[in-house]
Amino acid sequence: MGSVYIAPIRLAILEADTPVPGIKAKYGSYGGVFKYLFERACASLNPPQPLSALLELSSHDIVNHPGDAYPDPETIDAILITGSKYSAYDNDDWIVRLTQYTRRCLEGGRVRVIGVCFGHQIVGRALGVEVGKNVRGWEISVTEHELTEEGKKLFGMQKLAIHQMHRDQVFSLPPGAVQLARTDVCDVQAMYIPQRCITVQGHPEFTDDMVREILEMRRYGGILGPDIFEDGMRRVSNKHDGVAVARAFLRFLRQ
Repeated sequence: MGSVYIAPIRLAILEADTPVPGIKAKYGSYGGVFKYLFERACASLNPPQPLSALLELSSHDIVNHPGDAYPDPETIDAILITGSKYSAYDNDDWIVRLTQYTRRCLEGGRVRVIGVCFGHQIVGRALGVEVGKNVRGWEISVTEHELTEEGKKLFGMQKLAIHQMHRDQVFSLPPGAVQLARTDVCDVQAMYIPQRCITVQGHPEFTDDMVREILEMRRYGGILGPDIFEDGMRRVSNKHDGVAVARAFLRFLRQ
């Protein structure tokens, strides 16, 4: 008997921001950044796989073209909501529309949802929990996470380190969600509802070059103070597990 052909998962990347200039020049958009992440994840599988065998990616600018950006849920298998400089608790038209679309996908039960940073917070909002500013302040650069037992199983490791770039947070777990990771600054770092959603507060897609540029822009823009900036720059080149998180995303999509 021949092997059974499994069609690639149709993953729509909902771009909630435009990258900073250096990232934009190299990758085009956040869709390109996530394509690069998933290419590395597919290449790291045993045996290695080409991206096209596992995923069929499309990118959608939901900030500048919200009226016609959203794919019909019938034409996709999953969405990934990217990070953003905006706040998931604001009521700008496009943020409200994104929350409604995410809720529709979650309630429909067929389209899987991946949330990253801002996307993690949008999923929290869509599932009815509070999202807001973290009084403990910023988390930036490579940050170590404590994994729950479920997190260790899901990510396939005992502890996790990924890039962070946030000051907002999801305050509590939505009904039915399992906590995967926490830090001292932010308790809900990653959450999971089997066959429905997986989200991370950190940025598995970021590399040290990307984070260095973002830190420098935010430092010179007055968003980050010198102490926070220098602390982030000290850790920016530390080893991180972004590709392992992307492999967990692939397993989630195939469940």
